[in-house]
Amino acid sequence: MPIPGPAPLAGCTCDRLRKLTRRVTQHYDARLAPSGLRVTQYSLLARLVRGGPSTMSALAKRMEMDRTTLTRNLKPLVDARLVETAPGEDARSRVVQVTARGSDAWSGARELWRRAQDEVNRALGADEVARLHTVLEDSLVRLNDRTRNSAAGRRSA
Repeated sequence: MPIPGPAPLAGCTCDRLRKLTRRVTQHYDARLAPSGLRVTQYSLLARLVRGGPSTMSALAKRMEMDRTTLTRNLKPLVDARLVETAPGEDARSRVVQVTARGSDAWSGARELWRRAQDEVNRALGADEVARLHTVLEDSLVRLNDRTRNSAAGRRSA
């Protein structure tokens, strides 16, 4: 009698991840609403508060998003004067940095974010959240390696 192997994978991984992402984003957005920030804006401010000024390209890379998406996500923050952009070292680069107003907005929203984070941790359980973080980080590394290799192959073909 054959030994059973793992169950066949069914369903779309991207669809499942997008559903989870939408649900989690809705949760954080609802908790952050009193601050006037959405979780995407809070995350961008956090990167800039903690990491300091950054070129658009470097920030996009750290956020795992393309520059077009970053520009679209930064626009409301620039319009609200929470971040500012300035010319970089050459004509093609731009540097983005948080303003004092942006730093204050991030600080004011931090407790709301913390509550949202704690609620997710309680709902899923600390061990499951830690496991989820490990799986997600490992997946990012694996998919980045694979994506870079396949993109390089397409360019050389």
